[in-house]
Amino acid sequence: MFKIKKSHLTLIAAILLIFFIGFAFRLESAYVTGTPVDEKSFVLDENNLPYMYELDSYYNYRLTNNYIDHGYLGDVIIDGREWDMHSYAPSGVPLDYPPLLIYLTAFIYKFINLFASIPLLVVCFWLSAFIAPLAGVVAYLLTRRLTNEKGAVVAGILTALAPFYFIRTVPGWFDTDIFIILFPILVVWILWEASINKNPKKSLLLSATAGLGMFLFSLAWNGWQYYFYLMLSFGLLWILGCYIRGKPVRKSLKIFLTFVGITLILLTVTTGVLNLMKLLYGPLEFVKLTGSQNPWSPWPNIYLSVSELSKPTVEGIISGIGFALFGGIIGLIWTLRVMLNEKLKKRYLKSMNWSIYIFLVLWTFTGFLALFKGSRFIMIMIPPLTISTGIMVGLCVDFLDSLKNNKSPNKFLSLFKKKYLTSILALVVILIVIVPAVANVLQSLEMPPGADDDMWNSLEWIQHNTPNNAVVFSNWAPGHIITSIANRSVSLDGRMAYIETVQSRELDDAYTYGVKSPTTAREYWIDRAFYTSDENLSAGIFRMLATSGDMGFLTLDEYTKNTTRTVEILNNILGVDKSVAMDLMVNYYNLTQIQAEKIIVYTHPDNPTPYVIWTYTQMVNKGYWIFHFGDWDFDTNSGRNFTYNFAGIQHEGNMVKSTTGLSFNLENGYATYKGQVPFCVIRSDGVSENKTYLNESSNFCVVILFDESKMIVIDRRFENSLYTKLALEGINTNKFKSIYRNNSTVVWQSV
Repeated sequence: MFKIKKSHLTLIAAILLIFFIGFAFRLESAYVTGTPVDEKSFVLDENNLPYMYELDSYYNYRLTNNYIDHGYLGDVIIDGREWDMHSYAPSGVPLDYPPLLIYLTAFIYKFINLFASIPLLVVCFWLSAFIAPLAGVVAYLLTRRLTNEKGAVVAGILTALAPFYFIRTVPGWFDTDIFIILFPILVVWILWEASINKNPKKSLLLSATAGLGMFLFSLAWNGWQYYFYLMLSFGLLWILGCYIRGKPVRKSLKIFLTFVGITLILLTVTTGVLNLMKLLYGPLEFVKLTGSQNPWSPWPNIYLSVSELSKPTVEGIISGIGFALFGGIIGLIWTLRVMLNEKLKKRYLKSMNWSIYIFLVLWTFTGFLALFKGSRFIMIMIPPLTISTGIMVGLCVDFLDSLKNNKSPNKFLSLFKKKYLTSILALVVILIVIVPAVANVLQSLEMPPGADDDMWNSLEWIQHNTPNNAVVFSNWAPGHIITSIANRSVSLDGRMAYIETVQSRELDDAYTYGVKSPTTAREYWIDRAFYTSDENLSAGIFRMLATSGDMGFLTLDEYTKNTTRTVEILNNILGVDKSVAMDLMVNYYNLTQIQAEKIIVYTHPDNPTPYVIWTYTQMVNKGYWIFHFGDWDFDTNSGRNFTYNFAGIQHEGNMVKSTTGLSFNLENGYATYKGQVPFCVIRSDGVSENKTYLNESSNFCVVILFDESKMIVIDRRFENSLYTKLALEGINTNKFKSIYRNNSTVVWQSV
């Protein structure tokens, strides 16, 4: 009769505990605790669940819907390749995206719907709550091989609740982040087990399994290459170290060759030779991408506007990793001290060896260096630090346990012989480590959903009331929810310039213009259209992008050989009619008649593609970047200095004030901002405007949005920009009229 051992029950209980903690705390995101009760219904969808917290989630939702509908992620297949025709209109882009999340979600959706009718959006919403805690389980399984159960449980809980990882894996955050910690720990653990297993056949089997894990990771996240090269570099250094020290290298060599071989074979056989070439070619292009100049220069670098790609502050690192930042560093130092003493090592870390320790150090150091490229890479630091924190707690517990049996006559040490004292102290140590982690994640759950009823309703209106080939213009942030819900193409979305593909475009025939398209140029042109007060120019830019995409400036660039010159020409011809534009190109800019005729097809098409502009309340938060990129200086390759600040307003009697220093008198229209009188004050209720000029010598204006309870301080040269008119004031202009509006979104059409 099979008898369950106590150790097995402990293992099962620990796994269930870690999973339950990781799962239970994530459930809070379904209740939008940070939203006032009377406003909650506004951010709940038709399934009574919050709208997705991250709008990129709708990209994964759309691809999953495609896969379920017709068996592949893209919209269509062109020359044997999947293409996404919703993104980067009008040409679309070859679909280049890790498919594991889509495959897994589609499988779960199909399986669940064998027993009940559950909408796909509901499955997408809840998936992360079930997958993300598994990272903590795997961290526990690895750490328990290095220290005791208590330390391993702490490592598992800290991993599942690491703030930066936690907030990006709550229900409603349907993205590849759920795999970024799970797979690396799993692969490292299996590969390490292969290196210490004394059975040659089992070692190779484990190594092959690690290779399979790395292959699955390549299907889960585009950044998997970082880990592959990290592990490959460590393996080569370790083998070289064994050789130098005169130790056998055959076993280590076989293990790493098996790991690498299985990874590359599976990658090539299942995804094609191109993906293998990407991996091999990647480091060369990575050097270019991390240089001082962006690969699309002199076009502005849109990635500067992505907060997670900005260098994190010290406070950001601490809040993103939590206590594990300090616990992990202490753990690495303490582990080194123990490892250097053979007696202590046998007593406290008998399973630990130098290979896994050095890898944890290298892993941590690599993560630290990656922080210089953005806070996004805090994710790389979390696993080694949570595991090291677990080892630190394990050492504390073991040390306290050893004091229980001490024979010292010292009165202080004799206190530890008392029953339960060391157990209580061990529990205190564990709580000191875990409680701050719990407090951090509870605070982070107060974030609002990324969408609301107004956004959803307006996008559904676009789907039902615009031509199928219509292009929707907005800023890049809501691009994925537009394509998903409105089912219309956008000129730019969250994948922006498709930076993940830059390293391999020269190898891929599908990218006709290589690194020149897709690029960040779209950001400049869209922002230029919002930046200018020349509405004819705005309409010309939108018309060009909707109909011919990049072709106008790509073709003109071939003639001018100078992007600055190209931009100048287009800015001067897009706002005038065809005959004037032809005359300017030939007689002023000295293009040949043939060249001008070719350009005019792209800039002034006879049958332009229909388009609409979509503005929404949160666009106010993005205004700085619209003006920054829209007024780009191509000679200096930089943005210009200007004023753009926004804040909420409060009413105090007949005064309107803000915490940023605004004071506005409702009766006489007089205003000051930080003690200075503005050039003008624009009052808007979303229907009409009331503009008052106060100080000719001032260089800024104040826009007060009474319907949104916000105020914006802008540079005076932006007072009549299209962005100010549409996104801030929400009023019709000579060239653009609203065709749909609700409380916080407006759909505009050129007239």
